[in-house]
Amino acid sequence: MIAVLAATTLAIVTQDNAALRAAPSGGAAQHAQLAAGDLLEVRGERFDFLQVYDHRRERAGYVRATQVRSVPVSEAEAPQLMAVVRFLRDTPGAEALGIAYVAAYLKAAPAKAINAEPFDLLGVMAERLARRASAPAAPKAATVALETVAQYGVRFTSLAARDGSMTLCYDGDAFRRVLAQPGATNEEQARAALALTRTDCIDPALPARERVALNAWRVLTLDRADATQLSATTRQRLHARRAAVWASVAFDRSRLGEAPQAAAQRALDELAAVDRSQLSADDRLAYDEAALRVGAARWAAQTGAAPAAKLSVMTQRGDDPGQTCVTLHDAKHAAALARRCTYGTVWPASARVAADGRTAVLAVQPLDAWTELWVFRLQRNGRWTVDALPPAAASETGIGYIEFAGFVPGQARLLVARESRIGGQWQRRFEVLKLDGGYAAERWASAPEKVAAFSRWTDADWKQGSVILR
Repeated sequence: MIAVLAATTLAIVTQDNAALRAAPSGGAAQHAQLAAGDLLEVRGERFDFLQVYDHRRERAGYVRATQVRSVPVSEAEAPQLMAVVRFLRDTPGAEALGIAYVAAYLKAAPAKAINAEPFDLLGVMAERLARRASAPAAPKAATVALETVAQYGVRFTSLAARDGSMTLCYDGDAFRRVLAQPGATNEEQARAALALTRTDCIDPALPARERVALNAWRVLTLDRADATQLSATTRQRLHARRAAVWASVAFDRSRLGEAPQAAAQRALDELAAVDRSQLSADDRLAYDEAALRVGAARWAAQTGAAPAAKLSVMTQRGDDPGQTCVTLHDAKHAAALARRCTYGTVWPASARVAADGRTAVLAVQPLDAWTELWVFRLQRNGRWTVDALPPAAASETGIGYIEFAGFVPGQARLLVARESRIGGQWQRRFEVLKLDGGYAAERWASAPEKVAAFSRWTDADWKQGSVILR
């Protein structure tokens, strides 16, 4: 809840580094350095200075009249205050000043006249301030602004990622108020939903059960806005966010033993609904992350079994709770040829077998937005091995997937596609792996058409279903 100090006459500081002095003189001792957005109580005027009291610092003093603006808090002045807020809404660096004017407006306007707009404007500015303050080389002014807006009840949460980076997130109070307003427009509801469902503002240490509940709430919140009634830009953002969240829900349902197909198909449909020609550079990054998350969970949408082949993959419960064991079989042997267990989700429909019956592959998803490729391979000594190929260098902080793209007949070669984001670094590779050479990449490129083997031996199902070819 935004808080405003009660005072007879209020003034808002409009310039950073304004001096609060002991006397009405430019040479007087400086009590404090004020920032744009600071709220002062005016108690008098002398020369070109105002005598003020700073409640935040609990200091009295004088400030130049040109560095502040008196704020009438009468009902008649409310429209003018809102006009200032609308002007400041899209002014980077003026977030604290804009939030101060929102506070003044909420004090001046009658309760029956307050709708979702001031809370929407407040939320937009608070979120932008959080992003500015989270930047690697955040300006000092952003840090000062965080302290300034705290006097209005605007709160932020600092989240530490496992890679050591920090993300500052607005707590979303204003956006929750937007959703609670019965007259909020579709645009306002969509902006609020997008702000409240950011993946990077989920605590990495959140317990699994609470994360499942949060994801369920996220999809309900995102579905409140009617995408058909939104601007083109907001509509694409909403579809991309829905795709990412539904992919997480599909994984959650698989872990709970529930059918994930509907959630995974919804993720694919939402991703397909994004018009990439309407995406800005920043929105394209969000879209690519959504596609990456959907790609990691796309096999959850499949209901059928793997195609019939010389080898078959079977799953069964492991000895420990939550464990799944995968076994490989053929028609000649009663016992399993190979066995490996995992606490991840196994996608049986993803199993593919090479024509010579010496290699099989399977998608296994151990984490939300992280899918590996298991490779079963008959060695020259007659023994079978099972190896897990990650999307990139194994990382608890990254997201990504690797998927089978085809076999190269008679050459002991495997086509794979990888996409990942590790520590802010994006990678997309199409590789030809040597099955008998430690899975070393014989050839690779950033696009499939640049690798000759992909033009000839690409698996038809992969080409039709993969999102990496978007």
